[in-house]
Amino acid sequence: MVDLRHAPARLLVADDNKVNRLLLSRSLELQGHRVSCAENGLVALELLRRDSFDLLLLDMEMPEMDGFQVLEQLTGDPKLRDLPVIVTSSLEGVSNIVRCIELGAEDYLHKPVNPVLLKARIGASLEKKRLRDQQQALVRRFATSEVAQDLQQSGFELGGRRVQGTVMFSDIRGFTALVESQPPEETIELLNTYYTLMFDAISGHGGVVNQMIGDGLMAIFGAPLPLPDHGAAAVRAALDMIEMIELLNADRTAAGKAAIRIGVGIATGEMVAGYTGTQQRATYTCIGDTVNLAARLEAHTKLAQRTILIDPATCAALGGSIAVEPLGAVSFKGKAAPVEVFSVAA
Repeated sequence: MVDLRHAPARLLVADDNKVNRLLLSRSLELQGHRVSCAENGLVALELLRRDSFDLLLLDMEMPEMDGFQVLEQLTGDPKLRDLPVIVTSSLEGVSNIVRCIELGAEDYLHKPVNPVLLKARIGASLEKKRLRDQQQALVRRFATSEVAQDLQQSGFELGGRRVQGTVMFSDIRGFTALVESQPPEETIELLNTYYTLMFDAISGHGGVVNQMIGDGLMAIFGAPLPLPDHGAAAVRAALDMIEMIELLNADRTAAGKAAIRIGVGIATGEMVAGYTGTQQRATYTCIGDTVNLAARLEAHTKLAQRTILIDPATCAALGGSIAVEPLGAVSFKGKAAPVEVFSVAA
């Protein structure tokens, strides 16, 4: 088994002393690592932002930008703040060590650095980075890119914040009967195809699919990242979804399979968006009257015999750019007053 703590990595050495840079680089290269050098902190930051490195070996006393300033810049940069940093410095004093650690450095080694100790520290830091990279890869796999970005920038915390956004609910019509008429393998294949197409349409207009339940899905436009014209974006995504379903049905009909239809409900307004669940298991979602209304509109598509239904706020967001048909006021469960409902021409 390969010892990952001693696997080759790409390292950056930042030190204004040329002799130190050369000797340290040579020692690291003999360990199998690929090494680049920077003569000061400013050059080091330019290299870090341009290329990908696994670890930074950082001196403190440098011209242009010292090591403390580099650490401050790394801490404030979401793309670089997880980069392992080992400080190699001749500065004495516990206060300097504490400041470096508080700014995110993995370790602090006094010059002249013991090569055996340095090798061990590099190995341990690279192993920590490998574990962090695995964790981030899992987040990207099981969360949308927007949620992953929100986690990276803001960190995880149960709770939510009020946002203005648009919510979409969609499901397949007559799905239960369809499941009963075909083998389970065909149902799984259909769902995988369906979600692939729906995800593409929704994400293509800036939406985030945050729930998949059987044949149904829920998507948010405007959270966790702000989205201009989120109402219009959701409607355009729904239209793309209908177009993709029509193309899919052409293939299904040619293969002798039943065509499928979907219903979509869209509502716009204030909601609370954030992470719900426990510290061990949580999901990004939104709650509020807007969410409930979108779900009611999706369910009402069956009774109204329409494919896409929207609320007045979403209709107003379109500004006449997409044709709609007013269906009149509808009383929904949980709503004190009837809601004007509009059908989008699909």
